Amino acid sequence: MRYLMLTCLFGLSLFALAEEKPAIPGWSSYQGGDYSTARKLFEEGARAGEPVAEFNLAMMYWHGQGVSANRDKSLELLRKSAGHGLSRAQYAMGLLYENGDGVPRSQPEATRWFDLAARQGYRDAQVSLGTQYYLGRGVMQDYLQAAKWYKAAAEQGDVGAQYLLASLYEHGDGVAQNLREAIRWYVAAARQGDVAASLKARELARRLAE
Repeated sequence: MRYLMLTCLFGLSLFALAEEKPAIPGWSSYQGGDYSTARKLFEEGARAGEPVAEFNLAMMYWHGQGVSANRDKSLELLRKSAGHGLSRAQYAMGLLYENGDGVPRSQPEATRWFDLAARQGYRDAQVSLGTQYYLGRGVMQDYLQAAKWYKAAAEQGDVGAQYLLASLYEHGDGVAQNLREAIRWYVAAARQGDVAASLKARELARRLAE
């Protein structure tokens, strides 16, 4: 299965994400730069309610690839894809509502979409949902839920979530304070190149040794 995707927000560049499933019709054409054929094939899939085709077509309309840029059409397709359960589309909807990009800014709506994607195991959404709970943004502040979702993302290898989870263990926010567990997660983040996590791990190790 192949997706077209933005980097962080929709105003940024498009990129591709490959998964361990056969490519949908239109993907090879898109890769080859034949946007016209890709669009037609994605349109066929979208008419059949295929969420990946809906998502890819939404991205083409957003960026004006093979079609005239049309944000309203893009949002319509993206919402359909999210409604059909594609976690990547649900996460994208969350980002749009979080930032008020093409839709009225709404933290509760952002949280709702992040939650749907996070429950499907979508790592970035798990981090975002954890942050919503941690900050009390669009939802009642709940450190326990923040820890739950940061841990879910940390276990999938998200370096930011690993650092944040370590901090929760260090300070006892949403979890029982546990410096050894904090060190474990700081070390996990450090192994992925997080310099600050490496320094924190050393600091806590010294505290335990005192």
